[in-house]
Amino acid sequence: MSKLYIVPTPIGNLEDMTFRAIRILKEVDLILAEDTRTSGKLLKHFEIGTHMYSHHMHNEHKTIENLISRLKAGENIALISDAGTPAISDPGFLLTRACVENGIDVECLPGATAFVPALVNSGLPNDKFVFEGFLPDKKGRQTRYLALAEETRTMILYVSPHKLVKTLAEFITYFGEDRQISVSRELSKLHEENVRGTVKEVVAHFDKIAPRGEIVVVVSGKTITKEPKKSKFSEEE
Repeated sequence: MSKLYIVPTPIGNLEDMTFRAIRILKEVDLILAEDTRTSGKLLKHFEIGTHMYSHHMHNEHKTIENLISRLKAGENIALISDAGTPAISDPGFLLTRACVENGIDVECLPGATAFVPALVNSGLPNDKFVFEGFLPDKKGRQTRYLALAEETRTMILYVSPHKLVKTLAEFITYFGEDRQISVSRELSKLHEENVRGTVKEVVAHFDKIAPRGEIVVVVSGKTITKEPKKSKFSEEE
């Protein structure tokens, strides 16, 4: 039977590409790439000659029907994004859902994704966490912040470098300047940086040094303050 393979690609360091991912990309009939120019460099590096087809957020609604037809006809297709695991704040969900609805097998390979190393190396609790991806730009942003202000689990967000300072200022408004956070930048790359501390301390850092590259922000959850138990004597009084 034909199959859709979801194939993670390195978020920076090419050594993070798995042997299995390389084999699958060589064996499938077609590779769906978010940006064929970016993925072309990756395929060339690993000597993968499989034909690519552009599949991104601006055309995925229009291409799904044709791709489902090709899969039903017996083709095996691999989906990759510019970096990391497809469908995690990248195209991939719509095609995966369509395959499931049409009884087409879907197999996701394990591999690189930015939020996992950012969470683990943050030093913040990771037994329970919530992944928020990118916050809304305008509509719904305040509403989302108000909800997150009450979140007790560790929170993970993707933030564009040119919006980081503004976002940290919003953290002070909604979370307070003493909330613990970790900002991971350029994960797995030569200039990887992890800045940890209170929101106030991290703001001071990036006020001096302009943020660059891909950024993941990890925010500690709200601390629940337990009310002291009333003594038996006070209850009787």
